[in-house]
Amino acid sequence: MKILLLNSEFPPIGGGAGNASANISRQLVSLGHQVTVLTSRFSELPANEDWLGVHIHRIPSLRRHQDRSGLVEQVSYILVGCQKIGRVIHNFHPDVVLAFFGVPSGVIAWWVKIRHKIPYMISMRGGDVPGFRPYDFGIYHRLVGPFLRIIWKKASSLVANSSGLRDLALEFEPDARIDLIPNGVDLEAYAVKSRNWMPTRLLTVGRLVYQKGLDLAARALSELKDLDWGWVISGDGSYRSEMEALCIELGISDRVIFTGWQTRQQLKDRYHDANLFVFPSRHEGMPNAVLEAMASGLPVVASRIAGNEELVIPGKTGLLVPVESISDLRSSLRALIEDEESRTKMGAAGRDRVEASYSWVFVAGEYSHLLSKMLETD
Repeated sequence: MKILLLNSEFPPIGGGAGNASANISRQLVSLGHQVTVLTSRFSELPANEDWLGVHIHRIPSLRRHQDRSGLVEQVSYILVGCQKIGRVIHNFHPDVVLAFFGVPSGVIAWWVKIRHKIPYMISMRGGDVPGFRPYDFGIYHRLVGPFLRIIWKKASSLVANSSGLRDLALEFEPDARIDLIPNGVDLEAYAVKSRNWMPTRLLTVGRLVYQKGLDLAARALSELKDLDWGWVISGDGSYRSEMEALCIELGISDRVIFTGWQTRQQLKDRYHDANLFVFPSRHEGMPNAVLEAMASGLPVVASRIAGNEELVIPGKTGLLVPVESISDLRSSLRALIEDEESRTKMGAAGRDRVEASYSWVFVAGEYSHLLSKMLETD
């Protein structure tokens, strides 16, 4: 089967969705499929590249940041993508299209369906689903909502990466039929290594935006100054300066390190150096960072939200706390910072969990099955 994958983000640019599309692509190739990716060009990245059997075609875009994009940049991906897609179709002759995000990639997939009669699948990732992060995307979702309904309706298959995200999508479009395929993790890349469990070295990985709840963790940790801990925050974003100022205000800046944007190898090293993962996010689809932390053998303290709830087993692989509750977050952090034995056991149990249910091999196999089924019935 020839699969055309659409995503404006693909490593080394983007976040979790880009990482997911890369891993799914290479595993689909290992299953015998041919995969071409249409993504955004950034900086000095080549327009065309072959990577582990995947052909990557990068189109010009207005992208300004490696880790994130805005509305104007997404619109540019849609416009250039619709303009360039004809040549890609002519050269590759795909059987199906797999679009990550209903918008912007879904717009191009819809255009391909109209012009070339090629069926497409939408992989929902979070921000493309109305109701997700309303404080950031409320106006955006109201604008794209009518178009999103058309894109979903014309899709041959819809997939969500967590049951919580599927429920949210069904609130927007109750008649939609949505399958569930979780995110995965590279088990070899994040293999467990020996680590020192004391003193406590906390880690958070992700974009520095309000969504991630870093302010909640900072306020909780500011009330634990009597304990021995340090906190590394890996990632970048619009919220960084505000977080740095908050840490100074709370008197914990000497214990907090902001690393900025990290390469994949640097992130692996960060996971290895840490011994407790903190993820107090306000909204998620299914967080790659939590999967990577668990694959690395780290216990996780996370907010009780969609995605996190499906990964973290309270008391076994980590602890879940009510979203926005600084007091519960503080209590959970205190309990694990002081308990080296529990952290060690939870870290091992987390690794066992991702090995059993969240390998990219399994995830790609699920996509392969649905894409093949979609092609047969379209």
